[in-house]
Amino acid sequence: MKLRRAERRDVTAMLGLIKELAVYEKAPNEVTVDPSHFEESGFGPKPVWWAFVVEDDGQPSNPVVGFALYYIRYSTWKGQVMYLEDILVTESYRGQGIGKMLMDKLIEEAREKGFKRITWQVLEWNERAIHFYKKYRANFDPEWVNVILDL
Repeated sequence: MKLRRAERRDVTAMLGLIKELAVYEKAPNEVTVDPSHFEESGFGPKPVWWAFVVEDDGQPSNPVVGFALYYIRYSTWKGQVMYLEDILVTESYRGQGIGKMLMDKLIEEAREKGFKRITWQVLEWNERAIHFYKKYRANFDPEWVNVILDL
């Protein structure tokens, strides 16, 4: 397994994994991002997200088996923080330490960039993910309510 920064050539594989995640999260029709918009948002002149991928060198046709995508948020209390939008390992590769590779790299990146924290969301029924995050001693905050305004 090889961990590296995501590149423009990874967009199709990443979108495939995002769709896999949507199915897992019981929302298969919610992924509506246009592939060219996704690519431009990560690899255009003003990227708004960054990512790491893990690839299986033994899979030449579609080697990307996991990724973690983040962007920068600003906390008026803490300053710049990393927001982890998605971390995903394709189902057949779970349990092999790939999620740990990605999470450890995110922590390293956050420290290098001087971010004060990493924040993310997890569905309350996703016990496997919750168990994974607890290994990192992540704090689960039950006080905040997610708010979404679709436009």
